[in-house]
This record gives sequence, C-alpha cells and structure tokens, in this order.
Amino acid sequence: MLDLNISLPISVQNGGLFISRGVGRHPQRELDSWELIFVEKGILTIRENDTLFSVKEGESLLLWPHRKHVGVGTFPSDLKFYWLHFELNAQHNKKSDLPVSLISLPQHGQVINPQYVISLFRQFLSEQESMMRSSALELILLLIMQQLSVAVLDNTHTDNSGAVLAYKAQQLIRTQFHLPISTSMLSSQLHCNADYLGRVYRQTFQLTITEAIHRQRVHSAEKMLIGDACSLSEVAERCGFQDVGYFRKVFRKAMGLTPAAWKRRYSKVHINSD
Repeated sequence: MLDLNISLPISVQNGGLFISRGVGRHPQRELDSWELIFVEKGILTIRENDTLFSVKEGESLLLWPHRKHVGVGTFPSDLKFYWLHFELNAQHNKKSDLPVSLISLPQHGQVINPQYVISLFRQFLSEQESMMRSSALELILLLIMQQLSVAVLDNTHTDNSGAVLAYKAQQLIRTQFHLPISTSMLSSQLHCNADYLGRVYRQTFQLTITEAIHRQRVHSAEKMLIGDACSLSEVAERCGFQDVGYFRKVFRKAMGLTPAAWKRRYSKVHINSD
C-alpha cells in the first residue's frame, strides 16, 4: 500500500449550481469564508463593499471573507452559475507563511477554457454527494483555481495576434458546432493557414480545435439530454454528430459516463434556484 500525506492550503465548505427562475436577487451578507463564483450563462451583477462587479458568461468572481456583498437587481431569467465556499487553512492565512505563490487568482476575470472549468465544477458537485468525505473536494477546487490562474498567465504571455485569432475561432466553434466544421473550414473563414490556426488555438486554450469542437458539442448535448424529450439519435444529430455510436464514444470520453448514465446521475447534483 502506498500512503501519501499532503498538507492542503484550503478547506471546502460546500458548493452548488444556481439556476435562475427570473425572480429574487442575491441576498446581502457578510461571510467568514471565501466564495468562488463561475457564471456559465447570463450576467450576475453583484456589489462587494463599494465595488460593483458585472460577471458575464465564462467569467469568475472571487468574493472575500468579512466583506459585505449583495446582488444588484433581479436575477436574469437566463442566469446560471456555480458557487463554492472555502476557507484558507490556518498555516496559509498569512502571506508571510507562503514563500512561493503557486496560484494567483484575479478577483474578476475571463476564463480561458470555460468548458473544462464547468466539467470540474460538475465533478466537484458529483463528489460532494458522496457519503464518504475525502480530500477530493479540495483537490478539485485547486484544479479549478489553477485554471483561473492559467487564464491570467496566458493573457500575459500569449502572442496578441495569435490569441485574437484563437478567440475568433472559439466564437465560430460556439456558434457553428452543430455544423460539419473542422480546422480547415475555420481557417478558410478566418483567412489564415490551418496549421497556424491549430497551433495558436492550442497555445491559447491548451486543447486542439477538434477537442474544442467535441467539448462544445458534448456541452450542448448535456443540456438537451436534461431539458428536451429527444431521442439519442436526435440529440446527436442536433449537436453535430452524424453517427450515434461516435457520439456515445465522444460523450463517454469527455464525461466518464454514457449519455443515459449521465442523465440519471445529473439529478443528484446540488441545484438551488433561490
């Protein structure tokens, strides 16, 4: 047996997924814990002390402990965001205790790879339902934080022209994923070399264009499996997959479950709408 002992800098309290009903607002409160928010859809407007934040789709927000925060206006009907409450462990509460900063989070910023962050949050929520409490929650949260930290580093070190091209390709993937798109088709639309586009996209988002297309299609399929009364073949076709068997293979590789098994498991996720 191999036993590994590590000292984790954080302790997780709980987390969840908020889905708006178009009523109410974020309550005013002052917590003893940190709160990490990631918006999957819509815009969350929230004030922390005297600072107003407008957190858009694909952005994260870190709310500090012992600061008053309150929602501004009624929740938009399309708002959907993940939230996590955590604490810093005693030995990490002071900056002097950390000679090396392993993760540096912006308070508010754009996430480079939102689909991967969403998959990590879902993994966190699934693990949270386990009857056995383990350090998996803290490890997943550290992975989420690392992704938010990577976004800052990438924005600093990535060639600007290449990054702009990569973001244009990402936008095309988000809007055309249901079509038979490929790297060559995207490069044709963007008037650039296909090899160059693939290279700068991977440098910017840490995944290939094919992987990005698959992730976008799987993300869309997840929503259809939950909200629509469609057959598996209909879901596959509407998400850009021409073959149901290939759809199952890609979905299982991305989510670790078949589409049917994922749909059953999703009902266990901690969801709130108030």
